[in-house]
Amino acid sequence: MKPASLRPFLPRPALRRRFPPGRAYAIQAPGAPTLQVFDTNTKHLQRERAACNVDASRRVDYLRDEVASRLCERLLDIKRHFPTTLDLGANACNIARTLATTTPPDPTDPPLHTRLSSLTSAEWSPSLLHRDDSLPFNDILPSHSRQIIPNPDSQPLPFAQHSFSAVLSSLSLHWINDLPSLLSQINRILKPDSPFLAAIFGGDSLFELRTSLQLADLDRRGGVATHVSPLADVRDVGGLLQKAGFKLLTVDVDDIVVEYPDTFALMSDLQAMGEGNAALVREMGRGLQGLGRDVLLANEAIYRELHGEKGKEAVPATFRIIYMIGWTAGEGQPEPLERGSGMVSIKDILENGEGGGKKT
Repeated sequence: MKPASLRPFLPRPALRRRFPPGRAYAIQAPGAPTLQVFDTNTKHLQRERAACNVDASRRVDYLRDEVASRLCERLLDIKRHFPTTLDLGANACNIARTLATTTPPDPTDPPLHTRLSSLTSAEWSPSLLHRDDSLPFNDILPSHSRQIIPNPDSQPLPFAQHSFSAVLSSLSLHWINDLPSLLSQINRILKPDSPFLAAIFGGDSLFELRTSLQLADLDRRGGVATHVSPLADVRDVGGLLQKAGFKLLTVDVDDIVVEYPDTFALMSDLQAMGEGNAALVREMGRGLQGLGRDVLLANEAIYRELHGEKGKEAVPATFRIIYMIGWTAGEGQPEPLERGSGMVSIKDILENGEGGGKKT
């Protein structure tokens, strides 16, 4: 009698199995940003925590107040009246305070705030938005309202199409993950032939702190971690505005250098501003898992050696501010000529300027 065969009970070899042809694709959820760079919840908690300490928060408003002042100067260079204006990402209403308290260069000119009929300060941090509700500047503006809105990364802007004659934003948009989508929404809520003016921190901001922390990490831990959040580059801003539908673009850069007693005072002020690191790839914890005492002390020494000035105890910190202006499309706006319609060659102009012209 032959022994029973086990072959019928064994599975076929994997190589002999046949699978129906097909492909699998990764599908992104509708409405989600293409790339998540910042932790939105962490940034919200940082700003709320900073605003709860009112005295410390007001003490570090020097940078936001200065940028708000320079942004308002650009707005007032536009010779028109703005019936409805939105301050998007208003922080502690720094733009409203600037408009209410700044004196015109010419004493005969009317106050700056009279150029606006109404101003809406929209912010997604309630504690920061209402921090200065009791200050006198609130009574100077003719019509000023505060509105809490959801973070633009989570929900669209809650404003109807063509609602505002101008939109401003000062030092808030650099924390937005889906900046192209937000710019398109701003274009939608603006009336035709209306300006959008914004100021954000640029990619080279705090380059002194970035380099010294990297070297301190390498020296003490043998590697490099992300301690300063990434920021937008000035070369990308114009393309983002154009892609969102804005016309007549203007982009310029301004460096503001602030001196601090030491790097510990610099990082303390950044924390009080609510501008701490919120990158998703940041390290958590203390000691070997984050910035330990040895790394901080090494950073202080390296910072002074590389960026400190001889004879000065203070250390400089550079904040690069990118200012952008874009206009929504409207009738009567100047348009560029069609390509190839020029009557003068730029080559001829440059050649004549280099020596082809007549000498006198």
